[in-house]
Amino acid sequence: METIYGYAGKIARINLTDSTVTDVPITNYVPKYVGGRSVANRIFWEEVGPEVKAFDPENKLIYMTGPTTATGIPSGGRTVFTGLSPKTLPEQYTWSGMGGWFGSELKFAGYDGLIIEGKAKEPTYIYIEDGKVQFLSAEKLWGQYVHETQEMLEEIHGKDVKSIVIGPAGENLVRFASITTANDNAAAKAGFGAVMGSKNLKAVTVRGRGKIVPADIPKVLELRKTMNNPPMRLNPILNLEGVEAGANVNFKVPGGVKQAQVACCYGCNQHCDRMFLDVKSGTSRKKKNRVEKCVGIFAMDFTENCGWMPNQTFQTEQNHSAPCKTLSGDMEPPDMTDPYAKDLFNWRPADTVNFWKGNYDKGNVMMDLCNQYGIDKWEVTVGLFPWFSMGQKEGVFEGMDFGMPIDVESEEFVRYILDMLVYRKGKYGDILAEGMARAVRILGKEKYGDTIYHGRYSNVIPGKQLDIPICMETAWGEIFHWQGRGYQAAIDITGWLPCSLQLMVSSRDTQTVAHFHSTWDYYLAVKDDPYHNRLVPQAVIECETREDIKDSFTSCEWQAPDHYWPTMECEMFEAATGYPMTLEEMEEMAIRSRLTFRAILIRNYGRDREMEVNAVYPGLTYPDSVGLTADWDDWNDLVDLYYEERGWDKKTGWPTREQYEKYGIKEIADELEAAGKLPG
Repeated sequence: METIYGYAGKIARINLTDSTVTDVPITNYVPKYVGGRSVANRIFWEEVGPEVKAFDPENKLIYMTGPTTATGIPSGGRTVFTGLSPKTLPEQYTWSGMGGWFGSELKFAGYDGLIIEGKAKEPTYIYIEDGKVQFLSAEKLWGQYVHETQEMLEEIHGKDVKSIVIGPAGENLVRFASITTANDNAAAKAGFGAVMGSKNLKAVTVRGRGKIVPADIPKVLELRKTMNNPPMRLNPILNLEGVEAGANVNFKVPGGVKQAQVACCYGCNQHCDRMFLDVKSGTSRKKKNRVEKCVGIFAMDFTENCGWMPNQTFQTEQNHSAPCKTLSGDMEPPDMTDPYAKDLFNWRPADTVNFWKGNYDKGNVMMDLCNQYGIDKWEVTVGLFPWFSMGQKEGVFEGMDFGMPIDVESEEFVRYILDMLVYRKGKYGDILAEGMARAVRILGKEKYGDTIYHGRYSNVIPGKQLDIPICMETAWGEIFHWQGRGYQAAIDITGWLPCSLQLMVSSRDTQTVAHFHSTWDYYLAVKDDPYHNRLVPQAVIECETREDIKDSFTSCEWQAPDHYWPTMECEMFEAATGYPMTLEEMEEMAIRSRLTFRAILIRNYGRDREMEVNAVYPGLTYPDSVGLTADWDDWNDLVDLYYEERGWDKKTGWPTREQYEKYGIKEIADELEAAGKLPG
């Protein structure tokens, strides 16, 4: 396939150790791997072995766009980083997605992606302009907050440049440090900001004057008008009496709240991000505007976790809508002629957890500090401060001196703790900078991680107490997410069980680009016994396939429907490249990417069935919002079904040679066999 349309044509290999740049043709990987995460998977497989650690110069931070990036196709602005993560437990290869405008600018400058390797001798930033790459001193940038770094780069190179930067957290190797670009779009879930810091890389700044021409401009315009029915309405600033973010976060604010909606990516035809205007800042500015999408709203009020409505997970032909429509307030009203409407829109209330009460200023300060320091909001909002809240109430911290009294309701305490961990001040700052999973193990997991919090109560069965550990940890060092416990606990077993299966075969939280979605028919078929119904692993595999498609083409999890327009990415790809692709070909590419990812985990980190089932299962022994827990035998029966549906060996969890060869990657099977990593 000629790379005339949709692609820039090359990837920049940037070696920080010797300040060299090599162009890698995108055709080394395309069309077999298409783009995005699929190409990154192949690069990592070929170039990084099992002996490498996250902060070694040999670790490679790979950044990739997709063929739809910079074409004007909605959601094509999504991009992806991959590499060996310092955040996962244990350290493993993983990924982190990011929106914004940087990826499109990079393609305008002549590159489809970056392979960043080695380590600079001194603080450095990369400047790319129309195919020319420079290594420049970051001495004056080092130590600066994220926003100040972006502003300084614009002062040096002009307002029209686009940058990815790290804050002080990345410089100090905080394991959950993020990489940030415009509008506080961040790659935050994998700790790749710390990988940049370990390489003495403060930023990459780009200016591109070139063009990425899509093959079929009329089709691009059609997609812009049809993908999720763009609102085509004015988007005024709202003057609200308080925070109005659904049933769980809803409280009055003295003086009110000014809120608008904005898009998060180049070319997007939606506006799913909330923007709070004139809010209190965590740094030197008195007031600022702050963009928020998901979990950060709970920094303001965490008296309850998330409630759930079945239509968030299960859909019908008459009632299905992309999440971006819900977040922007543009969701169509329910079609109550649907015979399943009553059940689909039956609200399942959240659990009461009483972590902290509503406080608009404190919540904005907490989130602004996360933005400015460059740290993962999820780890802070759902991990760190709930741990302080629960642990204090259970008496876990008696005799410990953090330097000031624990008070999660206090803005001063929030500022103090975040400053302490970002700059690794003292014993506890250094420990907390390792992330929750490692911190509780350093302190002693039995007491500081597994102590039961007795303040969680069901509102589905009013008054029923539900145990939860003070560190709400699930597999791979992550915090519960759509697993019936923790932040999104109200989802029922037909949803949280497949979410747990997705997590089992991943290396990080999957519920960002692979929220579990299926049909109402699925729900009706599996609800009585989801452990022993093949529809469950089949639905999981479908979601995983869609995940690999989204992160390769690229498209957006908040935009892309999973069931009622399955060829959307095929149409996007053909519009961008002129190359027709069938649904079957697209899914084959996704499975090839998944097998490559699986092979990396097996070869480099010893991934197998025993590791996986034991990583996820302990968290499922805690009750969901109605008191259900998982049974060990049932859980393993479900895992058997998943491996069978994948065509993988049930004993080891390893794909067979037949699977690798079926999807055109025999050479991977050969290497795994030589390493003793193919099933006998």
